[in-house]
Amino acid sequence: MQHRHLLSNEIDLLLDGEVGFGVAPLRAHADDCAECRARLDEALVVADALERLPHFAPRTGFADRVLSQVQIVQPWHVAALDTARRFIPESRPLRAVAIVGAGAASLAVSASAVWIAFSADLSFQSAAFVTSRGRDALVTWAGRAVEAALGGAAVDAVRSNGPMAMVAGVVALVAAVGVAAFGFRALAANSRQRGN
Repeated sequence: MQHRHLLSNEIDLLLDGEVGFGVAPLRAHADDCAECRARLDEALVVADALERLPHFAPRTGFADRVLSQVQIVQPWHVAALDTARRFIPESRPLRAVAIVGAGAASLAVSASAVWIAFSADLSFQSAAFVTSRGRDALVTWAGRAVEAALGGAAVDAVRSNGPMAMVAGVVALVAAVGVAAFGFRALAANSRQRGN
């Protein structure tokens, strides 16, 4: 068996005068080992010196002042419960009024949710109506733009072929304007070079 010295907590057990199953072998080791006995004697001197010191009681409110500077982390559910308790009135009549008010508010919110759920069809129909009106207005505007640019015969041709033909006409119009602008720019650059 290996020889080992007493640990600090084992010396504390001997200092406190503990009795029990494991203390007797510790005491026997301290009696046999000069180094452990010296450490135990030093600890006894320190313990006796601490006992002879005068006992001071802290001033009133010391613990409150210290704890006010300590940040205590509360679990979320405790903080939520404390917050909810601040809103609950202390007197019984006010508590009854608060319960009735909370019940009325929850009933109103529930009724609103049910109404919105059942009137979702109305919302979808309104959205479809607004979308179709916007599409019709866009088609009308595009038709007028094509008529102004290409004449009434082009609009009649587009109407007879459907909305995709109108889109193709608008794309053709934009392409024609782009080609014309590019052509005019090229002509202007060419005339500048001839003039120089």
